[in-house]
Amino acid sequence: MFWVLLLLLAWAFAGITCTRLCLAAVRAVAVDTDRTAADHGHALTLYEAAFLSGGPARVADVTMVSMARQRRLLLAHTGWATVVDPRGHDEMEQSVIGAIGPEGQARIAPVRAAAAGAEAVLRLADGLVRAGLAVPDGARTTVAAGVRQVRGAALVVSALGLTALLMPGQTGMPRLLVGLWFALPLILTLSCLAIARVEVHPYSRWASPAGQRLLGALPRRSAGDGDERSFLTSVAVRGVRAIGEPGLRAAFTHRDQPWRE
Repeated sequence: MFWVLLLLLAWAFAGITCTRLCLAAVRAVAVDTDRTAADHGHALTLYEAAFLSGGPARVADVTMVSMARQRRLLLAHTGWATVVDPRGHDEMEQSVIGAIGPEGQARIAPVRAAAAGAEAVLRLADGLVRAGLAVPDGARTTVAAGVRQVRGAALVVSALGLTALLMPGQTGMPRLLVGLWFALPLILTLSCLAIARVEVHPYSRWASPAGQRLLGALPRRSAGDGDERSFLTSVAVRGVRAIGEPGLRAAFTHRDQPWRE
């Protein structure tokens, strides 16, 4: 009857992990349900669209591209950023200038990373979360951790079932029936994963369903067409790959080479 103990362990792993995932999913859905009206009458700013599409790094990219287009920041294809006008028009631009430093010139990659972690970007993220447009870090990580735990439980249940089937027969219980008993907790874990995929799928990494609806309402234009606002909106939504200027795009995609004397 040792297989019964293994079966109890299988049910324990399946039940605990599935319950945790369900609770995490319910909390995540409740956050969006309580704020379904958040997107009504809200017009996304350029920085908000950038954050909801690509997170803090996208905000830094759009800020630098905007400054470069206005000739207030020089972005060289070699991966260097040079300040032309040290007066930032808003907090984001001031963060970029501050990240470049007093010398007025720095590598783009560290500037991008520093600007993405600036206080202005954190405040932007907090505001979007409070408005129900961005996915809170806690909800995002909790659901993801729950999914990983259920996947692990499915593997554990399978291993326990295989162990029970390979054990020497100590009772008159047919092996087929033993396998069916272990199939029940396995079906529970797989069903929970399938349901979680359907329910949590509408969430992107950054934007909640309400935020995604607002992103979907933005005009779909090519970065090479239209006015400056359309260009920057395209970069905010699609990233630096939307930049039609080869030199400017190369500034972000440049990879540093080992420095030699």
